[in-house]
Amino acid sequence: MQVKQVKPWLAVAGAGVVLAGLAAGIWFGGVQQHVAGAQPLSGGAGQPATASAVGRGDADSAQRDQAMVPLREVLANYRKIIVLLADEAKLGAAEKAAANQAGMALFHANIAKAKELVALLEEGPLAAPRVRLQVLPALLDYVESDPELFDADRLAFREVLRQWQAIMARDGTLPAIKLHKRIGEDLDALAEIERNYEKEIREVFGRFESRGITLKRERWDDYVAQLQRLYPREAILRDHGVVLPYPEPAAAPGAGDKGKGKAKNTEGSEFSGRDLPPKTIVLTFDDGPHGTYTPEIAAILKQYDVPGVFFQVGSNLGTVGADGKPHLNARAQVSKQLQAAGHVLANHSLTHAQLSKRSGDALRDEILVTDKLLTSVDERRSVLFRFPYGARNAEGMDILSAAHLRSVMWNVDSLDWADPVPASIAQRVLSTLEKEGRGIILFHDIHERTVKALPGILSKLVADGYQFATWDGKAFAVPKGAQAAAAAAPGPAAAAGGYSQSWAIVVGIDEYARWPRLQYAVRDARSVRETLIQKFGFAAERIVTLENKEATRTNILAAFHDKLAHGGMQKNDRLFVFFAGHGATRKLTSGRDLGYIIPVDSDPQQFATDAIPMSELQNIAESVTAKHTLFVMDACYSGLGLTRGGGNGNFLRDNARRVGRQMLTAGGADQLVADGGPNGHSVFTWALLQGLGGKGDLNGDGIITATELAAYVAPAVASASSQTPAFGSLPGSEGGDFVFELPTETEFLSAQSTQLGSEAIAMNTKLDAGKPSAVPAPQSAASGAAGPVPKVVAPVVVKDLQGNDQKITPPQAVALSNRQLAQRANDRGLQLYREKQYEQAEAQFTEALKLRPDFALAANNLGFIYYRQDKFVEAARWFDNAIRMDPSRAVAYLNLGEAHEKAGDAERANKAYATYLELVPKGPAADKLRERLGQR
Repeated sequence: MQVKQVKPWLAVAGAGVVLAGLAAGIWFGGVQQHVAGAQPLSGGAGQPATASAVGRGDADSAQRDQAMVPLREVLANYRKIIVLLADEAKLGAAEKAAANQAGMALFHANIAKAKELVALLEEGPLAAPRVRLQVLPALLDYVESDPELFDADRLAFREVLRQWQAIMARDGTLPAIKLHKRIGEDLDALAEIERNYEKEIREVFGRFESRGITLKRERWDDYVAQLQRLYPREAILRDHGVVLPYPEPAAAPGAGDKGKGKAKNTEGSEFSGRDLPPKTIVLTFDDGPHGTYTPEIAAILKQYDVPGVFFQVGSNLGTVGADGKPHLNARAQVSKQLQAAGHVLANHSLTHAQLSKRSGDALRDEILVTDKLLTSVDERRSVLFRFPYGARNAEGMDILSAAHLRSVMWNVDSLDWADPVPASIAQRVLSTLEKEGRGIILFHDIHERTVKALPGILSKLVADGYQFATWDGKAFAVPKGAQAAAAAAPGPAAAAGGYSQSWAIVVGIDEYARWPRLQYAVRDARSVRETLIQKFGFAAERIVTLENKEATRTNILAAFHDKLAHGGMQKNDRLFVFFAGHGATRKLTSGRDLGYIIPVDSDPQQFATDAIPMSELQNIAESVTAKHTLFVMDACYSGLGLTRGGGNGNFLRDNARRVGRQMLTAGGADQLVADGGPNGHSVFTWALLQGLGGKGDLNGDGIITATELAAYVAPAVASASSQTPAFGSLPGSEGGDFVFELPTETEFLSAQSTQLGSEAIAMNTKLDAGKPSAVPAPQSAASGAAGPVPKVVAPVVVKDLQGNDQKITPPQAVALSNRQLAQRANDRGLQLYREKQYEQAEAQFTEALKLRPDFALAANNLGFIYYRQDKFVEAARWFDNAIRMDPSRAVAYLNLGEAHEKAGDAERANKAYATYLELVPKGPAADKLRERLGQR
């Protein structure tokens, strides 16, 4: 082969191509393929290249084309692998895994195609010597000199060339000998390309972070861009049942495995914190014991009645003599006091060296000598070990395993070793925990700033309902006494707002005696009550429900004054008030409007005295003990001046400190509540329920504030009816915002999944027309962040209760982990599925899988979206994915069977159905499937 430059702009891409090929680890037939430069080659054996590899006159066209089909498929698959693994060094671990999954499928497809190409010439229709000797030169012309091929392409054929050469070696004719030599020269040329680039590859790796290879990378990018236009990466992946995840964030210095997303190693010998239950944390302290600060930290832990794990440096405890006997120093007494107080002692090496650079006896002593010292302090010392700086190697892990020790990393780094400001340390820990939701926190008990930061951190964590785990000898677990206390603490549904208990008053009146009767108010109230209980964790015994004749003026006021006050409402609680019924407005002599809600026993001629004015509700709001109160009135009236506060980037933390008194009403004076909503609801309550169902989470952080709810409901109702809902904060509010935390959806879509009726879908289409837009939050150019961009909701104009326009701004999104963002995307996908918006639902489930590639729920649901669109082959791939992610999900096997059945693959369908029956022999589809499988 001779090198001939045809396209100069692609001619010197070798280093990048080879780098990508090496990094990708592409193998064909057991030989690793190094992608070389992008230079077309001339014909081999000294023969000039023909104009086209497929134009050779001495080869029968039909026979040649029969071999060209699999040959081109080999090239296409090879190119797709390059696209998948281009710039692999920039991909995170999850992205590599997803790309490798599709790449391996293409790789195995190429193995099959290579066998097919060999079989064609060896035993198939082209095996006759005369035919083979006519066809093979044409195939070699294509490989050597087709103008559309580049060196990066030609290496796809190397294993095929080797096997063709072996076929020619068994043919002793002169033409076969010449072809054998020609193929040998081609293989030598490919080997020479690899040798030419070996030095350059080493230089690339040696200066990988420099900008010295920019020109070559640009040319390689040009080559990849050509392939990407032919084979878009997402299309390749999705065709093979793969969604490429977002790149993982780079690990912060000293963050252990945080950036790697690894909770524990494959043998279960390492902990990082991500495998703890939700809202569970472990407090760990490194580098002690310290003579002053360690006892102070222990005293703080005692004050809050929480345990700690102290990773101690052996040299701080004493020494081990030549005779192997430990000699403890004075600071070992601090360790003994920690153990006596119920804390855990753990190993942090002998000298705090970077153990990833140690080996042999030096590494072993760092671990085992400290273990001997800790055992001398107290034989109850734990088996936990933390590598200094989180830097470990395979040998160190093996030493731990042999000594029956367990490695412990962390996923929440206080950075107290670097940050001199206690308040900043506290903010960092709390904000990281908001994202992670659980974890092992890394502190150091050798700094005064840690002592100062710790009380504020613990106060907030206790108030937010976190549980504190410790090592029980086998695992990290919450002590039994602490679990009992936690059981009486607030449920997770209220945790986002820092609430202890959730209370509600729900009133619905249809059967007025003197006012016009209503049709939907009681149904509205019941649906709201059910939503509070089932979706947001309100306890039924803390909801006061008044319907029809029960909803007298006396009973409504008594619900506030007596039942809640005497029921034990506390300062850290929340109160939700819903009223569905008539409202009225009266103009006072001063000219000011005053609104009323109408109880069941009110007289239209005397409502000024026997109804409940807004001024009285305002007084009630100011006297209620709860931290946050939200009034939602499905009634139209006017007359209460409201205030509003601005947004804040640290919303949850600051919101927990401020009292909130807010109100959302269905409309203003002289407006009628529209009772024509779906499922027997008013338009306002239907919009409210849709908002609480997830549509009100405008910024996508899984938390719906009262401001967000109003920003969704008010314009939505106005776009679907003649009502103009109003919202604001009552006088006396300190800027707090009522918070709902959306629970996670767990439904695996199947044929049994319900969808909204046409009336409800039509109404939601109208409501969504008024939904405020969310735009990507501005990001600094230096951030380089990859993945989903947080959303900011534009200010929304709504009415206040005086009928004036006001702008309200939903709060900035609370930062979430990728796992939480994936759940939110899945939940939005379910909403869209129920509204039969399949294209948008597909995008949301895809987003969920980009964020969390092992999300079996989203994989199943994406498959079912394909199924609903009659794309049964693609659906089956995604159901297969869901099963690989979570083999215990019976519904995925049922879905898989139905997809295979629709695709005409009865054998695979029956196999999936049989597995479903094994998992749930009494499942809803069991009888039908047994009949199909003949098991009756």
